[in-house]
Amino acid sequence: MLIRFRSKSGTHRVECQESDLVGDIIRKWIDIVRVAVDLASISIATADNPRSNTPVTKLAGETVSSLALKHGDMLTVTYKEASDSAPVQFGVQREVKVKVKELAVDEELEKEEGLIQRKRSRLCRHGDKGMCEYCSPLPPWDRSYQQENSTKHISFHAYVRELNEHTNKASGSSYIPPLSQPDFHVNKNCPAGHVPWPRSICSKCQPSAISLQRQEFRMVDHVEFQHSELVNEFIDSWRTTGMQRFGYLYGTYSKYTNTPLGIKAVVEAIWEPPQHDEQDGLTMDIEQVALEVGHVDNLASEMGLMRVGMIFTDLTDSGNGDGTVFCKRHKDSFFLSSLEVIMAAKHQLNAPNACRFSQQSRFSSKFFTCVVSGNLEGEIDISAYQVSTDAEALVDSDIISGSTHPSMAYINETTHNRYVPDIFYMRKNEYNITVKENAKPAFPVDYLIVSLTHGFPVPSASNAPKFHRHTGFPWTNRQALGQSQDYLELKRYILPTANSSDLFKLQQQLSNFHLLLYIHSLHILNSKEWSLLLAATTCTPSTEPFTEPHPAIHEFVVSPGWQTLLLLLQEAA
Repeated sequence: MLIRFRSKSGTHRVECQESDLVGDIIRKWIDIVRVAVDLASISIATADNPRSNTPVTKLAGETVSSLALKHGDMLTVTYKEASDSAPVQFGVQREVKVKVKELAVDEELEKEEGLIQRKRSRLCRHGDKGMCEYCSPLPPWDRSYQQENSTKHISFHAYVRELNEHTNKASGSSYIPPLSQPDFHVNKNCPAGHVPWPRSICSKCQPSAISLQRQEFRMVDHVEFQHSELVNEFIDSWRTTGMQRFGYLYGTYSKYTNTPLGIKAVVEAIWEPPQHDEQDGLTMDIEQVALEVGHVDNLASEMGLMRVGMIFTDLTDSGNGDGTVFCKRHKDSFFLSSLEVIMAAKHQLNAPNACRFSQQSRFSSKFFTCVVSGNLEGEIDISAYQVSTDAEALVDSDIISGSTHPSMAYINETTHNRYVPDIFYMRKNEYNITVKENAKPAFPVDYLIVSLTHGFPVPSASNAPKFHRHTGFPWTNRQALGQSQDYLELKRYILPTANSSDLFKLQQQLSNFHLLLYIHSLHILNSKEWSLLLAATTCTPSTEPFTEPHPAIHEFVVSPGWQTLLLLLQEAA
């Protein structure tokens, strides 16, 4: 879509997408007008209401769709030109820090030093209260610590600290955002003034050559499943039918203390979209899934959750009759296929990570991918991955596609709408010498994969799960497995406990993600009753695990909506 900008420099058109941030579009406009703009002075207004000037610093984090902008809309821009003495670089935000709404875990980690503490060693020659080069704290990005602990990737915030250390000096008067989201698109609004691609191209509008290398940081360091029942119930669909299964993971992000400035994703629930399962894969109606997952996202946010990742199975029984499965994913085959890498990249692009250290106010994504497959011992195991920022940019620019060899990504040809730059990658040849290879026509997808660790928590009051039950009531969209959510199942699951006087047990029974989704779909409870139900059945990080009935459950069980639901269940055949 095109958005028009009218200013004292004239009228200009900027090409954008509905998901683009206003801050990104303003930067594109600055590149086109080629004027040294004082970023703090920029205000925009719609053509319908030209007097309602709004500072762009307040809108930089908003998307085009959230402002209800449509193709062809015109915005009036007012600004002041930067003075010659002002340390403003054309087209790059330096002096103005746009307020970006980051996740709470990011804001928390930004306040921490993250230093790696060390004990006294045998080389120390000082007293207990002294400190020397052998025992002084290390920065969170220290490479020697990384090698000693066999850590392949440093945490994202440690990576940002390292970049800031080299980019911005403490004594400096200006600030340069150290991060920039890679973009491999050809610029069709080239500031050089020539006709756009494909009729002509120059060094200013064509993307630079791409050198692929393994990403040294990861956005999420660890995936923590709150309960083993979650994974077991998900895998049971394959055990029952022999068909593969796909689901979205809902949870939260929090600090991960095993890695300096680390982040872990805490998975509280798995939701399976409508799908047609097969032995070697599955198919889904993308439009239907997008519609339903948006509804579930809204309900999950009311429970304090967000969609943090996805999970799918790739299991084949070994036929030995002992529960073992084939190991299909290993270092000599592949970990994620090229098609799976592209799917992961698209999901990450749809879930951008808000970041105030990026020139675009966003950087990569915290969305991750889990694969349930066989390990080298023939056991069912989970592997967690993300794809790199280069992978996101390659997919966003439509440069790569899947190939018949799962470990290789095919590089598309240049067309009128797509410019493909030169792509290289480094590898060791038969003489163990590192050489640069031309990636065309295909290259190993391992260069695009970032591995994560995973596990289960040690039960404690500080990491109490949000839901008390994960099984007992059928999961959503399992009709093909012979499991349906209906009044009879709801009656079997909840009515005996509801008829008893044990409110604490009733509260535990109701604390079930899929049960709550089904009760909401019945449209029996009003908004107040729904809020009472959520307050009674979901834990929050600030509360202790349930040991007695929550005050909200007393008010909920006497509400008209709950009494109506019980009456319907009693009458169900």
